[in-house]
Amino acid sequence: MGKHEVAQAKLVCRELKKSIPETRVELDYDNALELMVATVLSAQCTDVRVNEVSKALFKKYRRPEDYAGVEAEELEEDIRQTGFYRQKTKNIQAAMQMIITDYNGQVPDSMDALTRLPGLGRKSANVILGNIHCVPGIVVDTHVGRVSHRLGLTNEKDPVKIEMALGKLLPEDEWTAFGQRLVLHGRYVCKARKPLCDECALMPHCPHFAEEAKG
Repeated sequence: MGKHEVAQAKLVCRELKKSIPETRVELDYDNALELMVATVLSAQCTDVRVNEVSKALFKKYRRPEDYAGVEAEELEEDIRQTGFYRQKTKNIQAAMQMIITDYNGQVPDSMDALTRLPGLGRKSANVILGNIHCVPGIVVDTHVGRVSHRLGLTNEKDPVKIEMALGKLLPEDEWTAFGQRLVLHGRYVCKARKPLCDECALMPHCPHFAEEAKG
C-alpha cells in the first residue's frame, strides 16, 4: 500500500459518492434469510433474473424448514431459471439444515459462520453482513475486481486479496458503501467490453483510460 493508492482510493470514494449517492444491493429481500438465498441464486446469474424468480420463491418458502423439507426436485424447478439449479438446490438445502441444527434457525452474523454454510463465500457473506448487520466489509465480484484494477487501486487478482488490499486504503466505515458503489459503477458505467468512459466522472483520474487514449 502506497501513498498514491491511498490518495486515489479517497478520490474515487469521494467522486463515487457524488455520482452514486444512494447505495443498495440490487437483490430484493425483506430479511436475512431471503438475502442469503438470493446471494446463492445470484451465482452466474443476473440480479434482475434472481429478483424475478425470488418474488414467487419467497412467498412459498418463508422459514429454513420450508427449504430443508421440500423435495429437491421441487426446489430445483422453482429456481431453474437462475441456472446451475441442481447445485444451488443442494447448497440451499444443506445450508438450511445447518442453520436449523447449528444456529437455532437464524442466519448467522459472523464471517466465519456464514462462510461455513454451503454456497456462501466471502462475497456473499459480506453482502449479508453489510446489509443486514451493518458489519463493514467490501464485496468483491467481477465488477469490483475490474474497476479496482482499471482505477489503479490494486494489482491483485484473487478476490480475497483484492478485498484486503482495498480495505487498507479506506477506513472501515467506508467499506460497505464503497464496495457497493464499485459494483454499480462497474455494472452500469465501467463495463467489461465497452466502458462508458465519456459518461464517467472518474475518467480524468483513470490510469486505464489514460493508457487507452495513448493507443
